[in-house]
Amino acid sequence: MLILIITVFLYLAVIGYLGYLGYKRTTTTQDYLVAGRKMHPVVMALSYGSTFISTSAIVGFGGAAALFGMGVLWLTALNVAVGIFIAFVVFGGRTRRLGHHLNAHTFPELLGKRFDSKFIQIFSGLVIFFGMPLYAGVVLMGAAKFVEAKLAIPYDPALLLYGIIVFLYVVMGGLKGVMYTDAFQGAIMLIGMTILIVFTYGMLGGVTSAHEQLTALAPEAVKVFGPAGHQGWTAMPATGSQFWWILVSTIIMGVGIGVLAQPQLIVRFMTVKSQREIYRAVPVGGVFILMMTGVAFVVGALSNVYFFNNPEYHAISFIAAGKEVDKIIPLYVTQAMPEWFSAIFMVSLLAAAMSTTSSQFHAMGAAIGRDVYEQIFTNVKNPILVSRIGIFITYVVSMLIAWVLPTIFGATMAAIIASGTAIFFGLCASTFLPAYVGALYSKRITRGGVIAGMLSGFCVSAFWLFFIHAKESAALNVCQALFNKPSLAQFLNDAGKWVSYKSGFILWSDVDPLFVALPISIIVTLIISTVTKPYSDDFLKKAGVIQ
Repeated sequence: MLILIITVFLYLAVIGYLGYLGYKRTTTTQDYLVAGRKMHPVVMALSYGSTFISTSAIVGFGGAAALFGMGVLWLTALNVAVGIFIAFVVFGGRTRRLGHHLNAHTFPELLGKRFDSKFIQIFSGLVIFFGMPLYAGVVLMGAAKFVEAKLAIPYDPALLLYGIIVFLYVVMGGLKGVMYTDAFQGAIMLIGMTILIVFTYGMLGGVTSAHEQLTALAPEAVKVFGPAGHQGWTAMPATGSQFWWILVSTIIMGVGIGVLAQPQLIVRFMTVKSQREIYRAVPVGGVFILMMTGVAFVVGALSNVYFFNNPEYHAISFIAAGKEVDKIIPLYVTQAMPEWFSAIFMVSLLAAAMSTTSSQFHAMGAAIGRDVYEQIFTNVKNPILVSRIGIFITYVVSMLIAWVLPTIFGATMAAIIASGTAIFFGLCASTFLPAYVGALYSKRITRGGVIAGMLSGFCVSAFWLFFIHAKESAALNVCQALFNKPSLAQFLNDAGKWVSYKSGFILWSDVDPLFVALPISIIVTLIISTVTKPYSDDFLKKAGVIQ
């Protein structure tokens, strides 16, 4: 315990110094919101990656890999291919150029100025302000629960302590402080995950032996999870089964595609001085995401071998009983890894949580301050103060959510924790992605098309979350309160149990909102843009679309 306390103290001391460094180097609104547009590409890449990868990605999705198996690695492939390569090469350079040209400081401001619409900027800011706190609250709660377990601090004080530390360096140093600490936290995460994968393979007899042992456990998986479509931890679930739809539509596609439209990530492209810097950041970001998600998912799946060989820990029955899968990775580290590694892993998860939370606070504060307040009350004399007040407001809201979630949802808490990231990623993709692609690549997309597409994507996504997708609708309880059923896609069978309506082979209550809302948003954007007046060439030149 002493080693753990000393390690955490040293870590927090460095975080405090980097936050202070960001504060000293922040003098303008551009410094506070886009880090002065002169950030080093390695710092940008590590900040992007550590913001993307939170504790829920390592612990939550690592636990999901313990349940679903190696199929979750398709998410790693999408994270690297889409979240890094396509995001940086296809979107990053144009985003940086357009952001600089329009003097945009936030993602909503980029869209608002590109389409000459205050409504687009304000609405985008409100979506971030109202949509991100649940995501932030989930990350806060996960970090506080981890601190509670490891340092024997009650949940409420752990939450307060963690939240205050992150809030202070964000509100003082702005995006510079956030990105400096992100880079340091990213380096710690890399060290921790490297040690974890090396020890795991070493303990299981090497790479080949470990994977052969996992493949041999297929009958155990089928015996426990077969009715839901499980075919073993080294095979994909049966096509069209409940497990297949959850894995493919929610875990892989929901997060893998949704990353392209994350406001807190997109703003990173506007922090470097040239497109060349973005290209230089690609290999750093790619290796980082590969190590973070790839290691977490592989170790999560391979933990089944360890637990099967050590049946006193009962991992398979633990999952089968519906317990929280986010406890699998911490349990594995505690039982299987050397005692000294607990301190490193503790700090790695703390770094993952802090890097994500800090970016969430900054993005939400900038949204409510820069994109909402400053657009309504235009005569603002101190924009940095407005953003700091916005950060404080969103900090309080997120902390309240993290405080009440365990009390409100109780036994269904596992569903909320596991879904928090996917909900926000999918919501952002359905609302923002068509507008974002149109802003960068199309001269024909119009203001009316963007507004209609954003509204339709948001509304359909929200409706699907609250009333159709069983995992969220059952946990949020709105559908239950209004219609006395957990999902509108379900009905009572003869045994008095809720089951899904079927259309062909699709279980509608298991289909992620992204699969429905994003196509509708794209179609609406294109149709309305074809029947509304296009922008003039003069405007497109002024906006930087035409060189």
